[in-house]
Amino acid sequence: MKRPLPSAKRESRDRKTRRQRGACRSMASVVMMGATGAVGGQALQRLLDMPEVAQVTVLGRRPVAVTHPKLSQHVVDLEDAASYAGLLAGHQVAICTLGVGQPTKVTREEFKRVDHDIPLAFATACSKARVGRFVLLASVGSDATSRSYYLRGKGQLEDGLRALKFNGLSLFHPSMILTPGNRYGWSQGLMLAVWPKLHPIMVGSLRRFRGIAVEVLGRAIAQSAIATGQGEEVLEWEAIRRRAKFEA
Repeated sequence: MKRPLPSAKRESRDRKTRRQRGACRSMASVVMMGATGAVGGQALQRLLDMPEVAQVTVLGRRPVAVTHPKLSQHVVDLEDAASYAGLLAGHQVAICTLGVGQPTKVTREEFKRVDHDIPLAFATACSKARVGRFVLLASVGSDATSRSYYLRGKGQLEDGLRALKFNGLSLFHPSMILTPGNRYGWSQGLMLAVWPKLHPIMVGSLRRFRGIAVEVLGRAIAQSAIATGQGEEVLEWEAIRRRAKFEA
C-alpha cells in the first residue's frame, strides 16, 4: 500500500497541477506597445518566459533586440492606428507601457501626443478588435482633475480607457521606478540613490510612494496578462509587488 505524501509535498504537487491546468485553459495571446522602454522590456521578457502565454505581438517604431518563437514584431506608425489595426484581431490582452522618459524635458504637446493620444488610439483600436483586457502603465496620483499637467494627462487617458468598457482594465500606478542604471543624467542618479533610503519613513498611506524595481514592475505587468478578474483594478506599490508574485 502506498504511503500518503507528507502535507507539504502534497500541497506543492497540487499547486503545480493547478498551474498546469490553468495554463491549458487560458493560453493568452498578447499585443504590446512600448516594449523598447525599460519597463516594457522587462514585461516582454517575462511574457516570453510564461507558459500561459502563447504569442506576443510587439508594435513599435523599431524592433526590439529579442528573438523568440512566441514573438512577432511589426514596425508601424504609432500615430496612425490604421497602420496596425489589422494586426490586433485574435489577441485577448493588450499592454501599453509607452511614455516619455522625462516629462519635464519635452513640451506639453509632445507629452500629450506620446502619453495620451497614441495610447488612447491604440486602446480604441484594440476595443474595436474585441481585445478583452487592457493593461496600462500610468503613475501614482493619476487623476483627470489634478493640478499637475503630467498627472492630469494620465488621468484623462484612464478616463478614456474606462469609456471603452474593456472586460478587464489593469491600471498600474508606480511611484519612482528603480532602474539598475542611470539613463537620464545626474538628477535621476540622485533620485535612484536617495529614494530607497526614504522607504522606512514611507508608512501608512505613504507606502504607495515607495520605489519599485523595474524588473518587479515589468513582471507584475506581464502577470496581468493571465489575470482572470473582470472590471477595473488600480495597482499601487503593495499590489504591484503582490501581482509580481502572482498572488492576485
